[in-house]
Amino acid sequence: MPDYDFKCTECRKRFTETQTFEEHDRGKRVKCPKCGTQKVERVIGAVFAKTSKKS
Repeated sequence: MPDYDFKCTECRKRFTETQTFEEHDRGKRVKCPKCGTQKVERVIGAVFAKTSKKS
């Protein structure tokens, strides 16, 4: 499951939340862990992909 970074527009706390692709696509409401508001915005950052290759 991917991690998504968010920033609260009320208290400015940055945090990460793990969501399934389905939850993210449905627009799951995210709450700030510090102040509890749902006024958060997604922070776009670098994306890392980890793959495995059998030798």
